[in-house]
Amino acid sequence: MANLTDSLNDLMSLEGALCAAVVDYNSGMMLASAGTGVDMELAAAGNTEVVRAKMKTIKALGLNENIDDILITLGKQYHIIRPCSRLAGIFVYYVLDNKRANLALARRKVTDVESEMTM
Repeated sequence: MANLTDSLNDLMSLEGALCAAVVDYNSGMMLASAGTGVDMELAAAGNTEVVRAKMKTIKALGLNENIDDILITLGKQYHIIRPCSRLAGIFVYYVLDNKRANLALARRKVTDVESEMTM
């Protein structure tokens, strides 16, 4: 089991990683962050709304599903949002340079880190 700092440092070790955060989506507050390039406080609050909206839509559709991850592709970046399966109300937010990062490896890395993370 890894604490938040170790988990974020593990994410930042991947080629192309710009920044990462652990966010409480009940409050929108960032619990920990690493890296630079994005205003992580603002991103935490904004992506909280993305997660809440998707969860509300899943419920409204009557789907008995959980979000594995949400991928947002921008011109120069990948943004991965991954709700924690073991820590209710928490998600990992991961930003990568799309010219240097391997998306498949990044998704695998965030999955592995999330599964080992403790508070």
